[in-house]
Amino acid sequence: MQHIELYSAITCPECGHIKTEKMPTDACQWFYLCEGCNRVLKPRKGDCCVFCSYGTVKCPPIQQGNTCC
Repeated sequence: MQHIELYSAITCPECGHIKTEKMPTDACQWFYLCEGCNRVLKPRKGDCCVFCSYGTVKCPPIQQGNTCC
């Protein structure tokens, strides 16, 4: 059985604020509000969620080799 990492540190591309968050396992997270500058982050083109774009760890579905939502 494959180990799935559930925590990822998101780094805001605007202000550099970093926060570790628990990723949802049953849905994609398309928006994330940065606590540092209040910018709403959205996935970059080609990524399925904010964790895949700005996190240190890809979302659980991608870690499992599946497509995301």
